[in-house]
Amino acid sequence: MEERLSLMSSSKWIATVAGIWIQCSVGAYTFSIYSSALKSSQGYDQSTLDTVAVFKDIGSNAGVLAGMLYSAVAVGNNRNSNGNNSHRGGPWVVHLAGAIQNFVGYFMMWACVVGLVRRPPVAVMCLFMLLSSHSMTFFTTANMVSGVQNFPHSGGTIVGIMKGFLGISGAIVIQVYDTFWEGKPSIFLLTLALLPTFVTLVLMFFVRIHKSNTANDQKHLNGFTIVALIIAGYLMILIILENIFSLPLGARIFNFVLLLLLLASPLGIAIKAQKDNKKFLETLSLENDPSMENPLAYDELPGGEGQVDADLDDKILSDEEGTNLWQSMCTINFWLLFVAMVCGMGSGVAVVNNLSQIGQSLNYTTMETKNLVSLWSIWNFLGRIGAGYLSDYLLHTRGWARPLLMAITLATMGVGHLVVASGLPGTLYVGSILVGICYGSQWSLMPTISSELFGVRHVGTIFNTIGIASPVGSYIFSVRVIGYIYDEEAKGEDDSCYGTHCFRLSFMIMASVAFLGSLVALTLLFRTKRFYQLVVLKRIKLSLS
Repeated sequence: MEERLSLMSSSKWIATVAGIWIQCSVGAYTFSIYSSALKSSQGYDQSTLDTVAVFKDIGSNAGVLAGMLYSAVAVGNNRNSNGNNSHRGGPWVVHLAGAIQNFVGYFMMWACVVGLVRRPPVAVMCLFMLLSSHSMTFFTTANMVSGVQNFPHSGGTIVGIMKGFLGISGAIVIQVYDTFWEGKPSIFLLTLALLPTFVTLVLMFFVRIHKSNTANDQKHLNGFTIVALIIAGYLMILIILENIFSLPLGARIFNFVLLLLLLASPLGIAIKAQKDNKKFLETLSLENDPSMENPLAYDELPGGEGQVDADLDDKILSDEEGTNLWQSMCTINFWLLFVAMVCGMGSGVAVVNNLSQIGQSLNYTTMETKNLVSLWSIWNFLGRIGAGYLSDYLLHTRGWARPLLMAITLATMGVGHLVVASGLPGTLYVGSILVGICYGSQWSLMPTISSELFGVRHVGTIFNTIGIASPVGSYIFSVRVIGYIYDEEAKGEDDSCYGTHCFRLSFMIMASVAFLGSLVALTLLFRTKRFYQLVVLKRIKLSLS
């Protein structure tokens, strides 16, 4: 019985592994791999292709419906007496909704590209793109929010893990594509339709909410982070090798099998965590023996000193309840954060959406362009993991408010745009590194800043609302800037443009906007610096005391 209780209470580790594997299968940020096939098969010009890409960005960032569905089926009354989800609902419902959207969206796009169905109107193709990308919000919401509930004292770490694995999922899926179907972008679309759907349907019932006391959560969660870094490093080595050498099929299969073994390694961490938790529960049962209890509770210490401290803690920690969406939207800080994200996320997404066309205009080979997309996934991942850790370190050790790091990364992103605009040999690699890391940083910094400024109670709604800044910025920069300028430059050249002039002006405009976003983030820093000193740092000290 005790062993069974231990297994049930520690199964949140299995839920974490299942969530990681689902995140790895999504294949985020791979639009550039199949965009050329979509453009040629449907007869789109660059502006039309960028319009379709905007609906991808809208779908992947509009997570309000996913959050509402999660709240309806995975929290509240849907838990049984053991604290686990009952049969009436759970995160698997959110996963199922995402899997259906993923399959329908990508499968219909594949059918259009290969000619299985007649060429649809642009609006219908936009709908397919919206469905396929919208599924990502359901996968991420189910995995990330369940992880936060399973690890309430390590929320930042688990969010970074789930977001990080999502960031490198593009490079992982591209490796699957390279191993078996390299050079067939239509097959890549079919892979995106089948792989995430299959993985999610197999694993979704393992992602559950488990309320339990466990030991050394942070140590084991750090193990997942280390595994993610190792996988990212391995993928980068593979990409470099594939860019230098033409690997035979046997070598590609060997590399793929090794990648699968690395992806399986989180299961070993989960098993080790379960063993540690079993020992912890045995120790806890001894400590809870009535004969071992202290007759004086914390809030019953003589003189009422404990009660005074408890009241002070409650006063500070109650600030975490925060404001609702409407109250937050009535503040200047909300809109400063939103505008900064339009500048940062919007220009970053515009770059990855157009990597294929940018590479083509600069005479990069198809292999080099594909490698750029894979590397983007890794830089994006490093930005998400690194910014979260670095902002925590600077806040805890030096008291630096997180908007400062946001301002620095936005300014660095502007430098990355200028590097690409120069058009010098190899600068697309350097520029994409800077832009990719800084873009990923925004996805780590923005949710954390939102929770600190507006509280945790409604942060899901607030975070998803601010996330709309990404598709808004993507539309502005992809369609109204990059697409329009490219089409103007390509007039009289068979709708194709070659040379550094095709995108130079666009990147100079996006660099200016990124620097503007840095100034907006600095304004937010000056407005919230005192708040961080008096409230956020005090809250951290209380939680550690």
